[in-house]
Amino acid sequence: MSKKESKLPKLKTHKGVAARFKRTGTGKLLRMKGHRSHLRRKKPAKVRRQFSGKLAVSPADAGRIRRLLG
Repeated sequence: MSKKESKLPKLKTHKGVAARFKRTGTGKLLRMKGHRSHLRRKKPAKVRRQFSGKLAVSPADAGRIRRLLG
């Protein structure tokens, strides 16, 4: 490439998104549930167990999250 040709800058990874979402080996995005830590002791055991699992990200949000992950 010559100096006259402009190249788009690299996109940086959004570190807040990188901490909250994980990409699986097949490319799916996983997230944790919200409200996990606030007043956790008084929540029923069933609810606390449900918080431990990971969920797939909604298809409506997946494109934006993939772009932020870089």
